[in-house]
Amino acid sequence: MAVEYYTVTENEVGQRIDNFLLRHLKQLPKSALYRIVRKGEVRVDKKRVKPEKKLELGEIIRIPPIKLETEVNPPDKPALASEALLAVLADAVLHEDEQLIFINKPSGLPVHGGSGYKLGLIEAFRQLRENLPYVELAHRIDRDTSGVVILAKSRQALTELHGLFRDGKIDKRYKALVAGRWKHGRQHVTMDLSQEEGTRQKVQRVEEGEGKVSETIFSSLKNLHGASLLEAQILTGRMHQIRVQLQNLGHPILGDDRYGDFALNRKFREMGLKRLFLHSASVDFTLRATGRRYVVEAPLPDDLKEVLINIKINAVERTE
Repeated sequence: MAVEYYTVTENEVGQRIDNFLLRHLKQLPKSALYRIVRKGEVRVDKKRVKPEKKLELGEIIRIPPIKLETEVNPPDKPALASEALLAVLADAVLHEDEQLIFINKPSGLPVHGGSGYKLGLIEAFRQLRENLPYVELAHRIDRDTSGVVILAKSRQALTELHGLFRDGKIDKRYKALVAGRWKHGRQHVTMDLSQEEGTRQKVQRVEEGEGKVSETIFSSLKNLHGASLLEAQILTGRMHQIRVQLQNLGHPILGDDRYGDFALNRKFREMGLKRLFLHSASVDFTLRATGRRYVVEAPLPDDLKEVLINIKINAVERTE
């Protein structure tokens, strides 16, 4: 394998050299990648670089010949998406232009592989659209949550989206079905959250100043028999933010197998609720670079609509 020279394009501007190499040399173990950078075998404009070096337009990256250490012990082959999943994703595109793609993610599909899942939305979408030179997740939502997910088609768009999320310039709203009757009207909730000790998969409320601040504005869309349909406008993007806040308010999301009321979950399972009733319903923002405004909505999935209908039917039957 010969030395490769790569010229930095607009898609890589601002990206760290180590992250570029992780994507460019997918089969190379991380330890080997950092070793060739440390030894100076990777160069940018003929100069040695550190892993945190950020790329600039037109720079020339020298990538040394790579003899994979995995020839003796080959790594697991990348997971391939099924034709059924690819078909689902093809139909799930809500909007697309030269900068962004908006996907209506189905429940049960993680946004990326890992933690027991070899394949996520982004890996499957890259297989679906192999012609795209660049596509990356702009943010995350939980595996069991359905709805809008934004993908960026350029490094510049991704960086700007990260800035908009960080500055609270993206109006992102969810729909959630919660236990009990919501009597709080429009409520702005602020809580400090922190990961539970000994686990990275669960979050808890902590005393003010001891965790990361989470903010959400909740408002009622509809009161039903034994449940309420809420809209949640998130002002921060903390892990499991909506789920933990509603649990602490005494209105856990129905179908939540981690923070929910398990007895109520069984009751509503009889009405067809087989998963977390949380849906990323809409986003509204403007890209500064282009001045283009995006207002994208994902309709409530049929399985969740059916639950709402069944609750109404059950309430009518109780009154007869």
